[in-house]
Amino acid sequence: EVQLVESGGGSVQAGGSLRLSCAADGFLFDDYDTGWFRQAPGKEREGLACIGRSDGTTSYADSVKGRFTISRDTAKNTVYLQMTSLKPEDTAVYYCAVTGVLGPLVRSLIPGAMDYWGKGTLVTVSS
Repeated sequence: EVQLVESGGGSVQAGGSLRLSCAADGFLFDDYDTGWFRQAPGKEREGLACIGRSDGTTSYADSVKGRFTISRDTAKNTVYLQMTSLKPEDTAVYYCAVTGVLGPLVRSLIPGAMDYWGKGTLVTVSS
């Protein structure tokens, strides 16, 4: 059974940093394209960053480019999202998700393209 568990969320002041983790059970991240998403109250789920299964190529949404970094630790079978220069508008529930379908990496920024999801971790940024 594929399971994803996010952690690392919390409350932080604007300008601060957080690192989110996504741990996998039942599969290897090396075999899937992985994405980080977020959903704020009243808004649609938004793709933020993704990392490819083979060479670790990354892609980012314009809204977080230069502030967020996605990475993967193969030994720990964990994917991370390092978030810096956080803003109040970054407040949301953050999810990781994976897809096993082969295709352009940018597809992993599309919520509907993902196969498995974690339950999310809440990030609150205060001004």
